[in-house]
Amino acid sequence: MTESLKDRAEAATKEVQGILGGSGESNQEEIADAIERAITNALVEERKRCADVATECLSDDRETGERVAEEINRINTALIANLSAMR
Repeated sequence: MTESLKDRAEAATKEVQGILGGSGESNQEEIADAIERAITNALVEERKRCADVATECLSDDRETGERVAEEINRINTALIANLSAMR
């Protein structure tokens, strides 16, 4: 079964708490939210970078480059919508 981003953030929170000796238990939800935001931001930035690279690499064939960039941006929009729905 695929883990949701929220599940992964909660698992990372438990791991961080284990490393810290449980000192962050009162802030467990805030820690999980911060981890989730960090993961989401990293995914969004990577998608943008991929679109930029596709456009740059296919600059000689502008039409193909634009189609690839548009598809990456479409997937990025769907990713953001799905991540927002998980909250």
